[in-house]
Amino acid sequence: MPDAAAWLARAERDRLNVANNVAAAETPWDTVCFHAQQAAEKTPEALLAAHGHVPPRTHDLVALLARCVEDEPALADLEADCRSLTVFAVSSRYPDDLFEPEEADGRAMAEAAHRVRGRVLACLPSPERS
Repeated sequence: MPDAAAWLARAERDRLNVANNVAAAETPWDTVCFHAQQAAEKTPEALLAAHGHVPPRTHDLVALLARCVEDEPALADLEADCRSLTVFAVSSRYPDDLFEPEEADGRAMAEAAHRVRGRVLACLPSPERS
């Protein structure tokens, strides 16, 4: 089972991917949305690992959040952000005539991931925070 630090390292790479793409001259907003979701997903997985749980294999951030709330009830108010981000776990990876993420979507998901990441990191024991 990966430890919290391993999950956080992966989450940090996804966060960096978001930051680099948002700052780029040409921004692939679908990629920003996907990596925002991934960064937000791996941070609660780190929290679960820090509490000695095996994170479930799911891209459903609402389900991950529900597991985290069992140990950290104050995180419950992140549900709306988690629900918004979950949409981009898969849908942003494939062409779809009905929806193509735009700048507003990418920026909103980057902000949602930042909120989730910040709140979850604050719940981690000190050695895992960084």
